[in-house]
Amino acid sequence: YMLGGDVKFAVSPEGNEICFMKNNEKHIEASTNADLFVIDINGKNLPQNITEKNKAWDGYPVYSPDGKYIAYKLQAQPAYEADRYRVAVYDRGAKSSKIITEDFDYTVNDISWGEDSKTIYFTADFEGYSPLYKVNIDASPVEQVSSKRSIFGYQVLQNEQLIYMARAIDKPGEIYFKASKEGAEEELTFFNKDFLDEIDVRPAEQMWVEGADGKKVHMFIVKPHNFNPNKKYPLILNVHGGPQSQWMDSFRGDWQVYPGSGYIVAFPNPHGSTGYGSAYTEAISGDWGGKVYEDLMNVTDELEKLPYVDKEKIGAMGWSFGGYMMNWFQAKTKRFKCLASMMGIYDLKSMWGATEELWFVNWDLKGQPWNSDLYKKFSPSNYVEDFSTPSLIITGERDYRVPYTQGVEYFNALQTLGIDSRLIIFKNDGHWPNGIKSMPLYYNAHLEWFHKYLGGSSAPYNSKELIKNVTFEE
Repeated sequence: YMLGGDVKFAVSPEGNEICFMKNNEKHIEASTNADLFVIDINGKNLPQNITEKNKAWDGYPVYSPDGKYIAYKLQAQPAYEADRYRVAVYDRGAKSSKIITEDFDYTVNDISWGEDSKTIYFTADFEGYSPLYKVNIDASPVEQVSSKRSIFGYQVLQNEQLIYMARAIDKPGEIYFKASKEGAEEELTFFNKDFLDEIDVRPAEQMWVEGADGKKVHMFIVKPHNFNPNKKYPLILNVHGGPQSQWMDSFRGDWQVYPGSGYIVAFPNPHGSTGYGSAYTEAISGDWGGKVYEDLMNVTDELEKLPYVDKEKIGAMGWSFGGYMMNWFQAKTKRFKCLASMMGIYDLKSMWGATEELWFVNWDLKGQPWNSDLYKKFSPSNYVEDFSTPSLIITGERDYRVPYTQGVEYFNALQTLGIDSRLIIFKNDGHWPNGIKSMPLYYNAHLEWFHKYLGGSSAPYNSKELIKNVTFEE
């Protein structure tokens, strides 16, 4: 493991060499310059850096079947963790690298080789999905291989037959087979059939709204159980983290828990999201409370116009950067009846001094607190006099990315101002609550909060009892 993620490695087909990634910079907390190194399997020679020329991130090596090449993912901008991932190929004989997807404007995810050792397959973020693509090592144009699906794991067989695992908002992951690009998709597994037969898993609709600079903002909308278009429902706006990431057509618990309690939930991909071109992603850097905020206000305006939305009962929630945006909403608008901020940034100056990822704030806020005015301009803590919205705050004591003290600072300000607020700190959790033990309380606390201010269904449990471990034993 290294700061920023797992160490990825690969073994050559002949079994005599290992390629691995490592950041050798002195201050790894402020650098994304991971490189790829190769070393003999017997360990007799020192590791050789094969990507030293690139001062940005290099990683995720994969040897070609014939052993001539190493494919890997590469970023071009040093110190920018959200730079678009490209596919690069290292020629082991020539000892040189080249980027083969420079003209492909979307960030690359999983990569693999075709049997011919000339074709590389990869998934990439694209408009709320992660389809499968291919490219030849001669850098020919990228071609989409699969349909517009959210693919999480795949294998390419002979004649480009595909086996892959895909998810959708209304369907957990299953394995599928496709005999050809134009062929029909065949579902091979039905692991979740009993679950789907028993539970009314809600599908999503999609909507595009005009946002900042005339750009279209894409979002998913999930409606409640037994939806009646003639009724009005409370609405929750859910802002994703990252901020350089995307909401996807992919099954998640929070896409179902809140509709299951009578809420319409909207999941927008504003400026800063991946999947809509690199310029759209990069627009948020240096502009945390700007275009993205304008997008989200425009999204809320359009949602309020829907005949089945009760515009008097709109709340918002978000995690990580989404939590920051809840705190920014607190400072900049009074349109929401309540907010829920999870692992959110409150004070940018103290955040810089405590996070384990200095490269992130250094890049996105264009420097450090003593040389960038953005720490003051976009810090919710500088607008305390404008706070008024009831807020739920959830954080983890082992969160080293957005330290839990950010939530404590925010809570203390709200309490001092007499604003209804609730703080829950998960003692053993980091930047996201740990599954089985923490998620019941996490969801229950949200349902209590939204029920109090938006009027959806009551939460199934008493959160205070959950915290005391009365409802569930260890």
